[in-house]
Amino acid sequence: MISPGTGVNEFTGRLLLDDGKSVEFHGPADLTAETTDASVNAANSSLLGGGGVDGAIHRAGGPAILAECKGIVARIGHLKAGKAVITTAGRMPAKHVIHTVGPVYRGGNYCEAETLASCHQESIRLAEAHRLQSLAFPAISTGAYGYPVSEACSIAVTAVVDALRATTHVRKVRFVLFDVSTLRAYIRAAEKLRDQNAASEYRFERSSP
Repeated sequence: MISPGTGVNEFTGRLLLDDGKSVEFHGPADLTAETTDASVNAANSSLLGGGGVDGAIHRAGGPAILAECKGIVARIGHLKAGKAVITTAGRMPAKHVIHTVGPVYRGGNYCEAETLASCHQESIRLAEAHRLQSLAFPAISTGAYGYPVSEACSIAVTAVVDALRATTHVRKVRFVLFDVSTLRAYIRAAEKLRDQNAASEYRFERSSP
């Protein structure tokens, strides 16, 4: 389930990179209402829909998303964890949906962290290849797949910032988060990344009340 948002253009905080790119944090909010060029779906490997974010995207976007997903599965089989594919967004405001499969948490070993980072990096790489300028992420793997938010947030934020260094077209990434506690965790991860950067390459802003 996704909670209702208060506005698709709002943010609670954002990390500004020195090249003008930004990573925004917004919530509680509805990913399916985002107007970014692409919304990222925390999909399962079958690409046939499911619960949580996955189900909400398929319901909001309608049958066009499922039809394209079935075509992809017919060509490549099930999507491996850490990989990403792109489809239409159907009836959603976004232009595209990027589907990626997160890892199931089994203790947080290196492979799980690497796979979670890859979800974000591959999604941004795919957006860049399609010349998209913005995309919105949920908190991948933190629902039914059991990844603790306290661990996932740092992996996700670091992976996004690293991936943005190589982009020409992608300029803005938004984390659209389900509840206030998750939002706060992701903001803390962004502030920690800024504080760890001795070169002051990043600046963190909070929105006005």
